[in-house]
Amino acid sequence: MDSEEEFLSSSEDEMLDDERLDLKERFDLKEVTVCIENVAPLLASHTRAALKRHSVFNAVENLNECENDSDQIPVAKKAKTISWKAETHVDQVPQTLRFLPAQEPGPQLSPADAHSPMSIFKMFFTENAVSNLCHNTNAQAARAIAKGRKYKWTDVSVDEMYRYIGLIFYMAAVKMSCIADYWRQDSLFSLPFPATVMPRDRYRTISWNVHMSHPDADKENDRKRGTAEHDRLFRIKPLMDTIRFACKSFYHPRRNLAVNERLVACRANTGMTRCTKVKQTKFKLFVLSDSSNGYTVDFSVYTGKNSFPTDRGLSYDAVMSLLDNKGLGSGYHVYMDDFYTSPKLLTDLFAMKFGACGTYRDHRKDFPKTTANSLTKNSTRGSIRWIRDGPLVCVKWMDMQVVSVCSTIHAAYTGERVQKRVKAQDTWKTKSFPCPAPVTAYHKHMGSVDLSDQLLQYYTAQHKTMKWYRKIFLHFLDIAATNAFILHKELYDNMSHSQFMEELIAELCGVSEKTAPKQTSTDHVPVPGAELTSDIRRIATVGRRICVHCKAVRGKKQQTPWKCQACDVHLCLQLDRNCFQEWHKSL
Repeated sequence: MDSEEEFLSSSEDEMLDDERLDLKERFDLKEVTVCIENVAPLLASHTRAALKRHSVFNAVENLNECENDSDQIPVAKKAKTISWKAETHVDQVPQTLRFLPAQEPGPQLSPADAHSPMSIFKMFFTENAVSNLCHNTNAQAARAIAKGRKYKWTDVSVDEMYRYIGLIFYMAAVKMSCIADYWRQDSLFSLPFPATVMPRDRYRTISWNVHMSHPDADKENDRKRGTAEHDRLFRIKPLMDTIRFACKSFYHPRRNLAVNERLVACRANTGMTRCTKVKQTKFKLFVLSDSSNGYTVDFSVYTGKNSFPTDRGLSYDAVMSLLDNKGLGSGYHVYMDDFYTSPKLLTDLFAMKFGACGTYRDHRKDFPKTTANSLTKNSTRGSIRWIRDGPLVCVKWMDMQVVSVCSTIHAAYTGERVQKRVKAQDTWKTKSFPCPAPVTAYHKHMGSVDLSDQLLQYYTAQHKTMKWYRKIFLHFLDIAATNAFILHKELYDNMSHSQFMEELIAELCGVSEKTAPKQTSTDHVPVPGAELTSDIRRIATVGRRICVHCKAVRGKKQQTPWKCQACDVHLCLQLDRNCFQEWHKSL
């Protein structure tokens, strides 16, 4: 029994030793396997399924970690580290996406039909939308009067609302220091036109009460504040939906699109504005525009952290909310700045058959962090480095500083060169530098955002107001007028921006653009043509000029000392010849 027990114990010890050795071998093998699995994506060809599981950029970091943690990796595996490639290396051109728009790009209107500036503007501000605007404005005015406001009010009609909008555009074209100055008649810079459209007090009461949603519905929505059912955009949504639908209906964008943010200045505390460095509160809008002409294709208003339902980040969700496969089609190229660009967004857009290109921030997640053969501060101007991961290529270019761009559309470098002014020996000279294809395309197509903002600012309707939703209402007017001008230019190209706005204002206000408004009769009074002199001998001759009526009608050069104060023309005022009266009958 003792011998049998000793035999069993010795056998058990041997079995335990074998298990420990086996576990140790398996543990060491597991460590090596982890490092090999991290290196494997570098050597394998990239497919869509592989892209979802691995990334070259992450594999580089994991490989470096394995090299630091263990010295047991073979030398051959250590040598295959990923580094930045130079412009001398040939990059494989990514798969070209076929451009298949849902509709023929361009205006969805027939150029054979007559389209005036007002008729195109009414496609965005339709009569139904303006009728609803009038209904809600009248309800808001009635509510204000019931609360004790003391002003005269009559219900605003659709025609009067269009005249009110025309006056807003007139004030955008003719700048004065305050609203009341447009109706002043005792100033050197008096403007006769606004008083012919509507009285000052009427304009002000409409401005106080303009409302895009019904006040009773606003009250119900405000009760839900703090809950998931509360809609922060409720006060602007009726008109916003109409404008967005019109932007997408009457124009289909061309291939190159740009995404960027647009800020609308407002000091109201609404909980969905952002503060800038200059301590101004502004609304943020995410805008999708056509790169060829600056047309606003779509937009969304940022309302805070919970603006979008998904949980992939604001920049990701903002771009995805503006791109619609069904409405746009496929094969579009989307350009964006470093706020939006991420590998996740670009690869997901590529899976949706949207190419994308944008600048990026080096510290952002999933972008390459390796410094092997990377650019430094001492790199020569025009140096290029790139890394490709399937359809996604990241490029660094040394200009005055390092420019980082990634793209799923372009090859890293295809031979483009740019002209830059450089200073050498106290003189400026133009020198040619190599430039990556994504950088060249980015600078070319991202300018549409600046063009769109520039067109809006030429005749912006923005002015000081106390309510945030009225600031958005004025911005909707800017979008509608600018898009209407772009459509008119695409169809006819026979008007400048200023001419278009002048004709639009005239049609909205119901006046003729070519005839100047009649001045009030109180301005047409006879005054001396020159200051009176103390010299009695010259009283009868000083300031005498030829009467314009006698010369035009009678063909005679009769001189007179009298002139019209408003018209500033000399006219006879005699007992037998009243040219002053005859002249003003023809006005």
